[in-house]
Amino acid sequence: MTTRRKVKTAYFCSQCGAEHPKWQGQCRECQAWNTLIEERVTTRKSAPSRPAGARPTKISEITREERDGYISGIAELDRVLGGKVLPGMTVLLGGEPGIGKSTLLLQAAEAYSKAGLPVLYVTGEESLPQIKVRSQRLDVAGDNVTVINLTELNDIVSLIGTGDYAIVLIDSIQTVASEQFDSPPGTVGQIRESASQLIRAAKTEGCALYLVGHITKEGMIAGPKVLEHMVDTVIYFEGDSAHLYRILRVTKNRFGSVAEIGLFQMTSNGLAEVANPSSFFLTDSDQPQRTGAAVTGICEGNRPLLVEIQALVSSAAYGNPQRVAGGIDGKRLALLLAILEKRCGYPMGTQDVFVSVAGGLKLTEPSLDLAVMAAIVSSLENRPIGSGLLVLGEVGLSGELRGVTMIERRIAEASKLGYKTAVLPKSNLAQIGSTDMELIGVADLQTALDKILG
Repeated sequence: MTTRRKVKTAYFCSQCGAEHPKWQGQCRECQAWNTLIEERVTTRKSAPSRPAGARPTKISEITREERDGYISGIAELDRVLGGKVLPGMTVLLGGEPGIGKSTLLLQAAEAYSKAGLPVLYVTGEESLPQIKVRSQRLDVAGDNVTVINLTELNDIVSLIGTGDYAIVLIDSIQTVASEQFDSPPGTVGQIRESASQLIRAAKTEGCALYLVGHITKEGMIAGPKVLEHMVDTVIYFEGDSAHLYRILRVTKNRFGSVAEIGLFQMTSNGLAEVANPSSFFLTDSDQPQRTGAAVTGICEGNRPLLVEIQALVSSAAYGNPQRVAGGIDGKRLALLLAILEKRCGYPMGTQDVFVSVAGGLKLTEPSLDLAVMAAIVSSLENRPIGSGLLVLGEVGLSGELRGVTMIERRIAEASKLGYKTAVLPKSNLAQIGSTDMELIGVADLQTALDKILG
């Protein structure tokens, strides 16, 4: 006798994943407008399940189970995961199409395989011959990597339930579908149900689970926002086709820091780790001095990097001067130009100003302020900034220099790369121990520009 299935219509919010019994203009959970999507859900009648042996427990009575994690050997990946991935841990990897998510996943599968861990690679987007071609290009042997093309949720959960695998990679969650929903893969209900069952199966069997997620045109992972709440770690693969670098940035991590990044370089043989990130973003030091270029130190998470700020200033040919910012916030640039004109008397209102971060990085640190302003004045007055000079400092509206965080790490990174002098806020001097660099502490913007431009 076949079990009859009832079909009902539900409405899911594409932003938060909340379920609504009927359509309405605004989601009652996240207050977003016009985000409800209709889906048909098939349900079977079943008796309510009761967890066996479940009882409330005091925190003081909970016993902690020490479990060894899995180290891939890819240092940049392990860094953003907190050093290792734990059994039962779920990692959501997002990124733009073609950024290298599948490449990173296949290289990670090979790394875990070489560490003696059995790996299951589930693909819903590529055929097995396509995986083979890519593995040959990436020099992936895959002796301990099992690959299967599956999109049916129950089949994938059954494979995980065998307990034969320590690492499970799903590429991608948008291709997995459950028969419970009468809707195509990638819809809100499908993604939420698929992720829920996969996470439950991974935690039950004690295997680490990687989920690849597509992103929308707004740069967010497609599907309900609740997907990011369900997983343990969310990492984004950043970069663009115009530059060779790729940044792996963590935005959520229940088992580690969210202040770490991993840096890769895209090559013909796949992704290669960048051993010296600072030199990767700096112009060759053998080149002659140039105007409009200043080197500053930033901290991406706990990692110090040296980057070059470039500026070009020319007379405005039209009534309204142009303000073009690449890699920094355009409104912040307008603010810094106003400070230069008001506090230092530079005629910025009649100049076109173009500012860019060399290498294509996108930065939001306030410690860039002094370097940006020094590069602008250097280009305006056609005076080069001396080589071997590091510029650090946040600039206030009254022209004062404010201290920056993790100053010791920035100075140590610059010293390691051969920089001899640093112009920095006076308030930071007391925080720096012994160093080979000459430290020039300044309290206001005009004094700092005089020191930087000689």
